[in-house]
Amino acid sequence: MTRILIFLVPVFFLVRCGDKKDSAKVETKPNIVFIFTDDHALQAISAYGSVINKTPNIDRLATEGMIFRNSFCTNSICGPSRAVIQTGKFSHVNGFKSNRDTFDSTQVTFPKILQIGGYQTAMIGKWHLKSEPVGFDYWKVLPGQGQYYNPDFRTPDGMERIEGYVTDIVTDVSIDWLKNGRDRSKPFMLMTQQKAPHRPWMPAPKYLNMYDSVTIPEPETLFDNYENRASGAATQEMEIDRHMRFSWDLKVVKDTADTRGKKVWEARKKRFTPEQLKAWDAAYGPKNKAFLEANLQGKDLVRWKYQRYIKDYLRCIASVDDNIGRLMDYLDESGLAENTIIVYSSDQGFYLGEHGWFDKRWMYEESLHMPLIVKWPGVVKPGSVNMDMVQNLDYAETFLDIAGLKIPKEMQGQSLVPLLKGKTPEDWRKSIYYHYYEYPGAHAVQKHFGVRTERYKLINYYELGEREMFDLKIDPQEMKSVYNDPEYAEIQTQLEQELARLRSYYHDDKVIEKK
Repeated sequence: MTRILIFLVPVFFLVRCGDKKDSAKVETKPNIVFIFTDDHALQAISAYGSVINKTPNIDRLATEGMIFRNSFCTNSICGPSRAVIQTGKFSHVNGFKSNRDTFDSTQVTFPKILQIGGYQTAMIGKWHLKSEPVGFDYWKVLPGQGQYYNPDFRTPDGMERIEGYVTDIVTDVSIDWLKNGRDRSKPFMLMTQQKAPHRPWMPAPKYLNMYDSVTIPEPETLFDNYENRASGAATQEMEIDRHMRFSWDLKVVKDTADTRGKKVWEARKKRFTPEQLKAWDAAYGPKNKAFLEANLQGKDLVRWKYQRYIKDYLRCIASVDDNIGRLMDYLDESGLAENTIIVYSSDQGFYLGEHGWFDKRWMYEESLHMPLIVKWPGVVKPGSVNMDMVQNLDYAETFLDIAGLKIPKEMQGQSLVPLLKGKTPEDWRKSIYYHYYEYPGAHAVQKHFGVRTERYKLINYYELGEREMFDLKIDPQEMKSVYNDPEYAEIQTQLEQELARLRSYYHDDKVIEKK
């Protein structure tokens, strides 16, 4: 018995010492708050040079942190972007290629690794991966796209409806978890994921009349004729002119015979509280009456649609910006800000009338570009700007690197930590790879993959047997493809070779191309 006791005492001592050592480590590990929105275009962020709105709180984050000017997605659509972020792997590897898929939650994700590494994790807001969130100590997520007003939430205990406006509610729940729900002895990783500004762009009550007295500038390419590019540019179904729904998107039942539109609004009205409905009708009633009486046609009608769309979109952004401010203020007031990294991003870019479009999906710049701003007190130089090519593929690796945890070999991105510290590795990527899959599907955007370098872009619509190439320096709006232009023959060969290299490097070289 004595010998057993002698053996146990040292082991107990070692375990206790190990606990203390780990506890000391835990205290120094930074917290991570990842704020993620849906469809937030760079063109609607003043820190990125917006001429149509102001985002003072996002701008404040950029002033206190680093803004990435060349941040891109791997697959410009909601669910696949989220799956890439969870796994650090391209869509063809993580298995979530389109919004029709269901996320395989058995695979390795960065929240699971953070949990094992001592972090407490929470996921609040838009999940959009169908399967239940895994790797989170706490989760409360919107079913599917979720609702703007009085939204339902999926929880481990079932569905719960919360009265209010979704952007405010997601922030309320996030702050409540920070105050009351977490284990204060552990570092945390909180994902605050907003529905806004996703379609159908329903503003909060306080912003229903914002921008009523102004005319938002139109993009130069609002009336694009889709010439000089691959055929898919003309056969899509995402034009403000032809494809926006009066009832669903524009909040007006234009035709008394529009029974579908009436049903849409009957369903929406059932979700409103009486006070919300009264405010909504007071705001949209007079505006809709004036529109119907004007009986607009042709380009005048398109311009009206654009104004209604862009104003509603920007009204949703105003709430997003307010709530980023609320969350930052809480972190400041609680003393958490000092050791908390804040990351702001969105799942992809979005068309705000450019090329006459709304939505995303394309490898064209407006949907390929995504915002990325990072504040890391004591590490990131305030007000710094990064010009390196980064992707949402890099987020998982970055979060693990920040936490001092090993990055799995199966992950395909690169940690952004060196960039955040102001040092670009010599071997940092000089090009990015993109692949979009969801065709046939909503908006009829053809399948394509491609490569983008600092100046050039090559897109292969492999089921059409068509290609496009753009010189972004002289044609930043991508209005004329220079594919097969003799002046670009050498560049074209280089891009074809680089695209082949990337496809092989990322194990995406099995696609059969139509010649």
